[in-house]
Amino acid sequence: MTSKKILPDLILSILLILSALYYAFNFIDFSIPPFEDAAMLMRYAQHLAGGHGIVWNIGENPVDGATDFLFMAASAGLIKLGFTVGQSVRGIGFVSHLLTVLIVYWTNRRIHNGNIPFSFLSGLYLAVGTGLSYVSAYFGTPFFALAAASTWTLGLLLMREQNPRWRLSLAFALSGLVTGLIRPEGVILASLMLLAVIVMRLSEGPLSFWERVRVRGIIPIVVIFGVVFLTLGGAYFLWRWDYFGYPLPNPFYKKGEGGWSWLTFDASMLNALRLSLPMVFAFILGFRSKETMKPTLVYLIPILGFAAAFGMISDEMNYGARFQYAIVPIALMSWIPLVGGIRFEALKQLSVKERGAYLAAGVALCASLVYYSWFQNCFLALYQQTCDRPYERDGRLEMAQMLADYRGKGYVIATTEAGLIPYYSGWTAIDTWGLNDQFIAHNGLTVEYLDRYKPHIIMFHDYYSPLVPPKLTEANLAQRWFSMTILMKTYAEENGYVLAAVFGDSPYDTHYFYIRPDFEDSKRLVEQISKFRDYFYPTTGKRSINYAELTIDERP
Repeated sequence: MTSKKILPDLILSILLILSALYYAFNFIDFSIPPFEDAAMLMRYAQHLAGGHGIVWNIGENPVDGATDFLFMAASAGLIKLGFTVGQSVRGIGFVSHLLTVLIVYWTNRRIHNGNIPFSFLSGLYLAVGTGLSYVSAYFGTPFFALAAASTWTLGLLLMREQNPRWRLSLAFALSGLVTGLIRPEGVILASLMLLAVIVMRLSEGPLSFWERVRVRGIIPIVVIFGVVFLTLGGAYFLWRWDYFGYPLPNPFYKKGEGGWSWLTFDASMLNALRLSLPMVFAFILGFRSKETMKPTLVYLIPILGFAAAFGMISDEMNYGARFQYAIVPIALMSWIPLVGGIRFEALKQLSVKERGAYLAAGVALCASLVYYSWFQNCFLALYQQTCDRPYERDGRLEMAQMLADYRGKGYVIATTEAGLIPYYSGWTAIDTWGLNDQFIAHNGLTVEYLDRYKPHIIMFHDYYSPLVPPKLTEANLAQRWFSMTILMKTYAEENGYVLAAVFGDSPYDTHYFYIRPDFEDSKRLVEQISKFRDYFYPTTGKRSINYAELTIDERP
């Protein structure tokens, strides 16, 4: 490849990076604290970097609540090098996002021989999408997307090579393994990519099925993939089973206990559609001929298969459709071949004025697609109020910072809000929902388990208050979250806990704070929490009312 041929691509690559940087520092709010769920992984990374192992509470048994295993380990490594937790988490995500943008551009240019405008548009679509918003919220989503994009690039190369090199097959398998080590569903995604490679290489021809399998190099690809996953992947699986005590990540037992759900399946498919909507038109066009139908179906295998797999777990914690985000770079690296056969010779017959009009329309269309990608940042959280800021000021952060003054005293908080409060307070924490607690994930919260810890603070979120008491109907108690908070409320009241505060900007959506009355700092904590005036409710950013100070008789 001559320098003259590569120079335009280098220039446009730099332009893509500069565009992403400009977008990051002018349109992404990096002043926000971690999103509630992202703070959970930060706690694990901090403990691992501190030499305590992969633990939720220092001194306790390991628990695999950080499902982004390799991301957590990489973050811990950077923390050991001297970076702060926030710098390490955001740094990995930011660099991963930029690299993925480049992979999308170069894959389209060099593997698909895509033209410069389409390839550049694909990279730009990703650059201004939701990737940097995940970085801002401290999620490792772009790291997973980078691994998925790398694996798909290698898979596309395997589809094209007449006689696949074993080194390429090994690289594909190793990249797939890394994808699975970052997040467990990466194993599903990598397997779907392998299936896509097999189907593409098994193109129709005069040979029989088994002859095509043998002649077209499918067996070495599958064998190398299987050996890598069975040896290296198997060793990791056995290690983590021995280290954590269970074969699967802890959240799976909580989020997957309901089995297959058509509700979460629909949500996942809609998220995939929303994030990748412009590429859908290219895939529809791919069915226009026999030549383009096969790659269309093949490229849909990892996209639709991965989106469908989320029907097996609940959709909770899916901030900004981050579970489905890895589909976006895959789709962006797949659409150009599907429209490559469309001819535009008729445009040459048009007048200069007519061609100018078509060019302007094309530019407007491209600008609309980029705007659409940016617009997805307006749907990151269910309660998001503006496109400029994904979530509002969160009183849980200020509360945790106040509780940090009591760090190191051996105090325990039992809470449904297992993100900001445990991370910033540094307290021993019981995640009563069970995402970060093996006993609760497998057995549910019990009175006996609370008795084991005798928490100094019990804090939970639910949809009632002293002004709107909970209705203990059979239907309500059948709801797992409601029954859990009622157990916490009952435990606190039966054991003499003091109700210090019930914060909310509505009596129908509140945070309860109960304080145990018999330890050194209990009176001080009751006073501080009951008089806490900076508890801004996370869904609205409004200053909360303490409904514990009101009585039912005071209702208007």
